[in-house]
Amino acid sequence: MDFSLEQLQAFRAAAQSGSFSAAARQLGKAQSVVSCAVSNLEIALNIELFDRSGRYPQLTPAGQRLLAEAELILERCSHMLGLARQLSEGLEEKITLAIDDLSDEQQISRVLSRFEQQFPTVQLELLLPMMEDVSRMVLQGRVDIGLVWQQQTQPETLAFRMAEPVSLVAVAAPDHPLVQAGPIDWEDLKAHRQLLATPRSASTERDRFRIAADVWWVESHWVMLSMACHKLGWALLPRHIAAEGLADGRLNELQLSFGRNTLEVGVILVWHKQKPIGPATRWLLDHLSQPAR
Repeated sequence: MDFSLEQLQAFRAAAQSGSFSAAARQLGKAQSVVSCAVSNLEIALNIELFDRSGRYPQLTPAGQRLLAEAELILERCSHMLGLARQLSEGLEEKITLAIDDLSDEQQISRVLSRFEQQFPTVQLELLLPMMEDVSRMVLQGRVDIGLVWQQQTQPETLAFRMAEPVSLVAVAAPDHPLVQAGPIDWEDLKAHRQLLATPRSASTERDRFRIAADVWWVESHWVMLSMACHKLGWALLPRHIAAEGLADGRLNELQLSFGRNTLEVGVILVWHKQKPIGPATRWLLDHLSQPAR
């Protein structure tokens, strides 16, 4: 049961155009070539695809069913050819992206939605480490692009580009003493347990926003959100993460007597200077560094 792509193309063209002559014009071939291709396909499949008793050929029930299969085969062949062409031109087969847990997942999803439309054949692996773990994975070659908060010391072998900053807001459960106290000062914050984000590996960055003496370290801002709602401590959370808890009343924003209630954290994109950048990677670098829209 051998058949060719040319026979499938002739079958599809005849079914779509309604006649062998129209299919021949569509394919740029002689009518006899198209008719012969369809007949040979019927022989190979041992089934009649068209009813030729009338003026124009009509698909048989079996032909209608097999047309869907033929279209699927031709579509996958077209996909394979396109992928091979893109790979030969240097398009990446796969990109691994590591995004710090504090990043705005809605903004990332919007960018990745456009990425999927632009590069449908590129596989994507998305990891969610924290702080120095992101940069370390880029250094090790495990990750192609990292999106991480701006560290005080940046490895020299990493290139970087500024991205949209993240706003941190101090929050606690409604019945937490810091909420009940009204406007609070620095010493008030020090006196109550703070929930702080930490990477899995050794870190110099995790103490950067430490205020309280009593700290519980957490490897996820989303888990910190739940813990803060259960009055296990106060926390500095990215505003987009805290938003749900603030909206439904599970959290209150702390009223500080000094400065602003929010803290801006710089965010950067990092990649290894010695690793070649393909077109899909460059597209991600360009679009992840643009302001949210």
